[in-house]
Amino acid sequence: MPRFAPMLSTVILSAALFALAADWPQWRGPNRDGISKETGLLQQWPEGGPKLVWQVSDLGDGYSTPAVVGDRIYLLGSKGMDEESVYCLSAGDGKTLWKSRLGNVGLNQNALYPGARSTPTVDGDRVYAMSSDGDLACLEKSSGKIVWHKNVRQEFGGKTGWWAYAESPLIDGDVLVCTPGGADAAIVALKKSTGELIWKYASPAPDEEAGYSSAIVVRTEGVKQYVQLLNKGLVGLDAKTGQELWRYTGIIKDFPNIPTPVSAKDIVYGATAKGGGGFVRLKRTGSGVEAAEVYAGAKLPTAIGGSVEVNGYLYGTGSGALMCVEVPSGEVKWQAKGVGVGSLCYADGRLYVHSENVPGEVALVEATPEEYRERGRFTPPNGPRNRLVEVNNIDQNGKAKKISEGRTWAYPVVANGRLYIRDWNCLWCYDVKAK
Repeated sequence: MPRFAPMLSTVILSAALFALAADWPQWRGPNRDGISKETGLLQQWPEGGPKLVWQVSDLGDGYSTPAVVGDRIYLLGSKGMDEESVYCLSAGDGKTLWKSRLGNVGLNQNALYPGARSTPTVDGDRVYAMSSDGDLACLEKSSGKIVWHKNVRQEFGGKTGWWAYAESPLIDGDVLVCTPGGADAAIVALKKSTGELIWKYASPAPDEEAGYSSAIVVRTEGVKQYVQLLNKGLVGLDAKTGQELWRYTGIIKDFPNIPTPVSAKDIVYGATAKGGGGFVRLKRTGSGVEAAEVYAGAKLPTAIGGSVEVNGYLYGTGSGALMCVEVPSGEVKWQAKGVGVGSLCYADGRLYVHSENVPGEVALVEATPEEYRERGRFTPPNGPRNRLVEVNNIDQNGKAKKISEGRTWAYPVVANGRLYIRDWNCLWCYDVKAK
């Protein structure tokens, strides 16, 4: 064997590990925290924004954020009210490689904006997805063939709020965690290979609905928990048994409860639209865990677009502005209008902020507690001409009504040197790699 073979093997392995680290395989990235470990990205955008690589405008409708693994993109899309599907696209040109129907679109009970919302989770050679109507499925990554399927409303007596389901399933080792809602099985753990039930969590709160958040993994002094925001509280469950370890209700006030919780060392941050945001400190007590409120307030990031924690500071939007908040004191270091309320992710020292206001401006902002520093802004071209969903929906009195226009609620994604922006039936791919 040539002398350079070991060196070549090391280079190949390093390249493979880098590619793996740059993927975005699930909701809010590799660790479900909205953070990419990728480096070597543009630190400032040219006028008009980064280079547009491609745009597709014929996806299914909805607000699903893409998952990106290698040369493929996975997301959900809907057609009318009778079809919600998983789409697999080529990362090279955006062309659809396969599409697999999950079921119908979930009926909203009293509010607007039906359609696909959740992000598929890619794990090994499988893709896991849950539709807005509660159709949970495991699919072959290569073909989209369904391996197993079940409806969590029907099987577990699931109960949702006004906007049906919006959860992205969590894969933790051999376990799939999702949130049917309801009295008997508010949260369940399933075998990811078969969908077989491992445990179910019966909430002590009456009328516990699923909410619109997605679960995360949190470890407190050796105790692994699944932390989830339900409509009656932010809860931590023992990962092995599903037993409730702690519950925090300081931010609960009516509905909606949407943002995914953020974990930072021994601190968990949760937020709701009407109850404000709150930091709790977790501490092990024997075999259990207790949660004590550190700070809570209305003027913290509470928007649909979530928050990220970077070097001890929380960044997110609320009250019409992007803000930087010290963790866990809640001290606001700065706030600025920027592109307004929106969703965000973090990569290589920068925040990527996607405004929820049509036409959905995108800004590049330094992640620093010193001051607001914007390093570029653009508006994706040729967006959806009309987000009006011309279908009948059912209000709380059982009467049919028309659906009005939604907003640009899909989160931005940074993966493998590309920035992906989704808006309704459109997806844009931008080159953000530094040359």
